[in-house]
Amino acid sequence: MKALFSALVVITSLLIAGCATTTSNNNQSSTICTESRIAPTEQEIASLFDRWNQSLQTGDPQKVVSNYAERSILLPTGSNKPRLTPAEKVDYFQHFLEDQPVGEINMRQIQVDCNIAVDSGLYTFDFAKTGDKVKARYSFTYRWDGKQWLIISHHSSAMPEK
Repeated sequence: MKALFSALVVITSLLIAGCATTTSNNNQSSTICTESRIAPTEQEIASLFDRWNQSLQTGDPQKVVSNYAERSILLPTGSNKPRLTPAEKVDYFQHFLEDQPVGEINMRQIQVDCNIAVDSGLYTFDFAKTGDKVKARYSFTYRWDGKQWLIISHHSSAMPEK
């Protein structure tokens, strides 16, 4: 009885927060959100990397930074300095884009919830200007701002083993 009560408290808390997670017969969970909350599909979240990667191809750091929320953090592979402001992110991408990077996802796991999603895994960057390839781990955390999905946290680190 105590376990049932605890489960009801958790479910009620989730519903009050505007979201609930249900499990179907095939053990896959799905998120149910209220009208004011958005539950994206994994495919929608995967396309956000494509949007970000395409903005790299423009060579314009402002277009890349437009993928990030005003209040967000970038922990890049090529710098020890966390980038918090849009100006700091533009500064990083000005240098990063000089070598004409193109990213490719090698492996990913996407988790979605109401108004937030995480895409993490492994990617490789090919740099057209230098011919270098960099394999790295990544995580993008996205939040729905009422109009679009924006990055609120982006961490990237080179793979330790070469």
